[in-house]
Amino acid sequence: MAAPHGEPVPGGEQDPATSGAAAPEGSPRRRPRTAAPPLAPLAPWVMPSLIAGLSVLLLVIVFGFIVGRDDDPAQAAATTATEAAAPLPELPRGGRTLLPGRRVVSFAGVPQDPELGALGVGSLRSAVRRLKKQAVPYSRKTRPTQPALQLISTIAHADAGRSGRYSERQSSSVIARHLREARRAKALLILDIQPGKSSFVTETRRLRRWLREPDVAIAYDPEWRVEKDGDVPGQVIGSVRASELQRSLDEVAKIVRQYRLPKKLVLVHRFTENMVQGLETIRVPSELQTVMSIDGVGDRANKLAKYRQLTRDLPSAWRPGFKVFYKEDAEAGGLMTPAQVMNLRPRPDVVLYE
Repeated sequence: MAAPHGEPVPGGEQDPATSGAAAPEGSPRRRPRTAAPPLAPLAPWVMPSLIAGLSVLLLVIVFGFIVGRDDDPAQAAATTATEAAAPLPELPRGGRTLLPGRRVVSFAGVPQDPELGALGVGSLRSAVRRLKKQAVPYSRKTRPTQPALQLISTIAHADAGRSGRYSERQSSSVIARHLREARRAKALLILDIQPGKSSFVTETRRLRRWLREPDVAIAYDPEWRVEKDGDVPGQVIGSVRASELQRSLDEVAKIVRQYRLPKKLVLVHRFTENMVQGLETIRVPSELQTVMSIDGVGDRANKLAKYRQLTRDLPSAWRPGFKVFYKEDAEAGGLMTPAQVMNLRPRPDVVLYE
């Protein structure tokens, strides 16, 4: 706090030169302040020259900042060349385009229930060994096979559950384990979606972290896509509208572009005409390779009729796939051999076993 005017600051000293009191005898006296001599007036040319010099300096600094942002042209060219030379991600057995160079042979299922497919029968590693053996008859010198594990990553249920989605999502640890086994075998991992009352778009976005991988594909199963109140997966045959499927494909294509991935395989399951509504209106992005898997079940005659029906007017952007049900087809007397599958016309690019 400042002392009142004219009073000394407690505990401090007052300058005798300014207080007007005589300094005590023997005490050092502070040298009184004297006024500084007046500055000589500047010459008329000094100020304009100073302003001009500062302006030039400022321009140099700004120019250097702009040029520095783009670096030296030679260095920028070298950086671009390095990026261009960086190896692009490839598919498990090499290359960046799967079809038509290879024929995909896949086991589908979940680890929680062997009734949902061959992939869930026994241990995962033993299932991979069986898959490799099953793929052998489909291999040709001119067209080798690409094994694939089709994990149902979103499983439809008849119960709504706490989420109300009528579906259950696989944990990240389950997906990671299947990806590790797929990589051991140089196989693809296909994440299959049975959305229940969720949407394919929502479930695709949820799988984004996995779809960033070059060896992970995706499959959509509209049989298990229901929207109306009261409809329950498994009690009614679901379907998907072209608009929803288009948005889903666009989401996958965006990921492929962003991470410079190989062309991404996308499967769509179908066994009725109405299961995919407006298929002819869908624009397939160039980053994708789309396959329509015909999932007819039963004896051989019915499976062949269904395959012919649903591949007859298949748009050119879609390649044919064929599904074999080990248990259901065998019970109906129609379990087809690999030779019989290869005699289908058009010959399927993807063969799924469930």
